[in-house]
Amino acid sequence: MLETISFSQRQRLAYIDFCLLFKGAIHRQDLINRFEVGLSAGSRDFTLYKELAPDNLIYDPREKRYFQTESFVPVFEHDAKRTLVKLANDISDGFDAIGDVHFPVESASSLNVPDIFVVAKVVQAIVNKKAMSVIYTSLSSGSGARELVPHSIVDNGQRWHVRAFDRKSHSFRDFVLTRISKVTVKAEPEAHECIEHDEEWGRLISLEIVPHPKNIKFSTAIELDYAMEEGVLKLEVRAAMAGYLLRRWNVDCTKHASLRTGEYQLWLRNQQNLADTDNLAIAPGYIGEQEAYTV
Repeated sequence: MLETISFSQRQRLAYIDFCLLFKGAIHRQDLINRFEVGLSAGSRDFTLYKELAPDNLIYDPREKRYFQTESFVPVFEHDAKRTLVKLANDISDGFDAIGDVHFPVESASSLNVPDIFVVAKVVQAIVNKKAMSVIYTSLSSGSGARELVPHSIVDNGQRWHVRAFDRKSHSFRDFVLTRISKVTVKAEPEAHECIEHDEEWGRLISLEIVPHPKNIKFSTAIELDYAMEEGVLKLEVRAAMAGYLLRRWNVDCTKHASLRTGEYQLWLRNQQNLADTDNLAIAPGYIGEQEAYTV
């Protein structure tokens, strides 16, 4: 039936489908405002969508919007990798709701694409500021139920994580999306479980990255690779993300620039700025108590 519908109407139907999947709800006015159509045209689109998927949505007359049902099955295919890339860059092809709301996705990864329905439920919880219960499989304790309060989806360069308050450990942590299953959106969280109280997420630290002083013979090549100015790449990153970036770029984080194998072409010259930062076990060579190295 979709093949017989005009391109413009397919866009509007896909928009309805996308909003229900990722936001959990949609106002009729959302559709009208997005596509600048009249009230009658918008009503016809919702009527047609209900004919295509009668079990996908239910109308709440009190809130005057349609909600996703528990039996929701997308009418359109929403590819997880492409959707995450578009969410990360606010790119819309007209078949989604990207641009209408800021989705909390930091960047896109080409590896380890998670299940689209897990992504959808997690995004729903974040956008609607809800807690969620999940089945999570960890390396240390295996599979088990967890209650999380997610606030952002992040890319560590290898796989997708969700940054969330963990009610089990009473702390903010990163959870691998591919290890999450059976997501259920819950009630609103307590104030201390929200993003404003995630200190490592909110704190920015300055990094000064330079060509490795011992491993690189012609440092100009590295300076060009990273668009360095006067031989230095200065970055401000979230403390919660610093370890991931340093590992992804193979930045030598020793104060002596002592990692001497060829993959380390960069050195962090202000290693002292990493003090009191979590998740640095993955930063190459980082040991907080080393003495300073002078060039």
